[in-house]
Amino acid sequence: MSEIEARLEKLETTIAYQDETIEELNKAVTDLWQQLEALRRDMSKLTEQLREVEGHPALAAQDEPPPPHY
Repeated sequence: MSEIEARLEKLETTIAYQDETIEELNKAVTDLWQQLEALRRDMSKLTEQLREVEGHPALAAQDEPPPPHY
């Protein structure tokens, strides 16, 4: 095998490994993106629930000063 053929084979091997790594990284990014979107949806739901709780009349009563007999 000539030097050029050996170098070409090495380059082809390197590219094959890089292609595999790129595919793995792409899958990881896709999985993380899906997790991020799920977390955003959960955060949105929790934010809405918190807004509902903050406006609840029972909580507003706690902000009032105690009655005079205390």
